[in-house]
Amino acid sequence: MRVFCASLATETNTFSPLRTDFSDFAQSFYAPPGEHPDTPTLCSAVFPALRRRAKEEGFTLIEGTATWAEPGGLVSAATWEHLRDEVLSQLKAALPVDAVILGLHGAMIADGCVDCEGELIASARALAGPDAKIGVSFDPHSHLSAKRVENADIITVFKEFPHTDFVEAGEACVDLTLRAVRGEIAPEISVFDVRMMDVLPTSIQPMRGFVDKIMGLEARGEILSGSVIHGFMAGDSPDLGAKIIVITDGDASKGDRIARELGLELFGFRGRTKPDFLPAAEALRRADTSTKTPVVVADVWDNPGGGVAGDSTILLREVLTQQLDGVAFGTIWDPMAVRLCFAAGEGAALDLRFGGKTSAHAGAPVDARVTVMRLQRDAVQSFGTSVVPLGDCAVIRIGDLDIVLNTNRSQTFSPDLFTNLGIDLAQKRIVVVKSTNHFHGAFAPVAGEILYAAVDGPYPNDPARTDYTRLTRAIWPRVETPHAEETA
Repeated sequence: MRVFCASLATETNTFSPLRTDFSDFAQSFYAPPGEHPDTPTLCSAVFPALRRRAKEEGFTLIEGTATWAEPGGLVSAATWEHLRDEVLSQLKAALPVDAVILGLHGAMIADGCVDCEGELIASARALAGPDAKIGVSFDPHSHLSAKRVENADIITVFKEFPHTDFVEAGEACVDLTLRAVRGEIAPEISVFDVRMMDVLPTSIQPMRGFVDKIMGLEARGEILSGSVIHGFMAGDSPDLGAKIIVITDGDASKGDRIARELGLELFGFRGRTKPDFLPAAEALRRADTSTKTPVVVADVWDNPGGGVAGDSTILLREVLTQQLDGVAFGTIWDPMAVRLCFAAGEGAALDLRFGGKTSAHAGAPVDARVTVMRLQRDAVQSFGTSVVPLGDCAVIRIGDLDIVLNTNRSQTFSPDLFTNLGIDLAQKRIVVVKSTNHFHGAFAPVAGEILYAAVDGPYPNDPARTDYTRLTRAIWPRVETPHAEETA
């Protein structure tokens, strides 16, 4: 058996003021063939899973490129075409193959290509031939097109949001694809269009129970795999919105029925899945008076994981206005401010302007007298078993407020973003993070309370009002009863 694998991934916010090119992939993660680390990244968990299976089972594994760019704006045409052709040329050189396994995100949009993953999978199918098995793994915040379904044999998606199960999703993709190659299963993919765009965290009900139900169907052998595509509301895609994927062993009618039942149940959750999003001032006032410390306050919309810059100062200015003490704030993306801090050195006091550089909606830059508390080259944080680069970082202090400035954009995943830089969270009353929900898994065990602050900015957070140009399907909340209108 010969198996080829590759990973090409990013999440594109088509409304972001940022742009994505090859330097973003190189800065975040780029591993040429054979150089993928032992630890997985969010979208490349198929690599270590395949290495282990190849060693145990003796098949030939041919590794292609694995690369990931932190979510950002539209990918340049040259970058997309270069990376696409790089992977496809590696596949062509590996032929003949029995399987192609791709670790993808599913929400990449490039200048001139709306469905990057669909194009890549279709091209891989054309090269590998109709008899090869193609398995792909997606992030749920993606766009599921017909082209992807038509050309893949196996599709697995992270079930959890926060994505604490990305390794399991990669392993499931590998296992099902290998079983299909060996003829042990005859996978049939069923898809139901939920016609809904909402925030669907699985850390709380009702999504917690819904995901548990899907895992129960898998555990009892009623289906081979079940997945929920949540959709990515910041991507202008014709396939925007939630969809259900069910894979059965040769029983498409059963899969269609289960996918529809699950999809209509999910549609019934609309408007009541996300946590309470509070105005910035209220979230911080509640945090200040809470006795359950530390209180973690999430800046949900200035989240680099959603493709925005992560340099908004709006929540930070509210911290300063309320004169809150015992606060850690992470992060503000500002490479120039970091450079100035390195030039000044640890312990230096200087007048520094930072934040608020990339968008008119992200607040004005902050001008303050700061003390440089810590400087760290090539800082990192963890996300499960994955290592996430933060680039060079500086910790600056204003009064009793510690702020992390970073050079590699990244949302906050773990408390070790702070502790790796010498900030003791046990000594803080309030910890402000920039993340929608991926922080939750690692912070919940150490947080006394978790609050979500919704600050409008460059992230389009209301699908009913967002100016999508490619969306022609009726979806909620743009249409109140999209399924009824489809039937009519």
